[in-house]
Amino acid sequence: MSKFHSKSINIFMTLDQNMIDGYFNKHDPAPIYKRQLSHQFEQYILETVATAKRYDVVFYKFKCTTESDKQYAEPLIYAVHRHFSDKKAERMRDFARFKQRNWILLAVGIVVAVICQGFLPILLSKEHNLPSGISNSLDIFAWVLLWHPMDELIFHWNPHLKDILLLEKLGSAESIIIEHEKKTAANNDPLRVVA
Repeated sequence: MSKFHSKSINIFMTLDQNMIDGYFNKHDPAPIYKRQLSHQFEQYILETVATAKRYDVVFYKFKCTTESDKQYAEPLIYAVHRHFSDKKAERMRDFARFKQRNWILLAVGIVVAVICQGFLPILLSKEHNLPSGISNSLDIFAWVLLWHPMDELIFHWNPHLKDILLLEKLGSAESIIIEHEKKTAANNDPLRVVA
């Protein structure tokens, strides 16, 4: 038995001509599969998966009331996958910048610390030694300079990886078409979140 418990998170959408336009930016004249998702639709998807854990599986479930509604499934899932794949690529670029910036700050901090702790005492003779107040200030400055990049690199990289993994799931999740379901209060709401 696996020690990891996963659950499925279902993102429900209704496929019909009236609903499909609400999923996209109304000012985008492109074909469905190339259109930008609307802000509200993107927020609905992100709120649905907000509690997703690492091993959870995401499904897009399309509710069809007529046979002709199925024609919207493929272009819609293509648009959703493309949207979240683009978001993932953008998030990966942000993560690369985050790492590069913090590694550079850490290198600068180490150089300053080495200068303050190593070279200044060697360069100054014993009779020209720095006053203890200035020496202590340089020590504090060097450690403060080191603290931020170390803190970021040790403790703050995980949210980036979590977002990238979630966007990866959204950009490649399977889609399932639901047909001929019995009408219930739950099924009447096309955007109901079921986890």
